[in-house]
Amino acid sequence: MTCDRLVCANCAGPVSEGRCSVCRAHRERLHRESPLASLSPAALFAVLLALLTVALVAQRMATA
Repeated sequence: MTCDRLVCANCAGPVSEGRCSVCRAHRERLHRESPLASLSPAALFAVLLALLTVALVAQRMATA
C-alpha cells in the first residue's frame, strides 16, 4: 500500500506530505514494512508481467 491516497485522521492532510507527527510516523512505518510499498501499481504490474514473460520463455526453452 502506498501513502499517496491516505488521509490523516489527526490533521486531515495527505499522509504523503507528513504535516504532523502522526502522518510522519505512519509514512515511516509504511516504508519500513515492505520494500515494495513504495512502488506504484503500474510498476508492480510491470514487474509481474516481466516475471510472467521470463517464466513462459523458460518453459518454452525446457520443452524445445
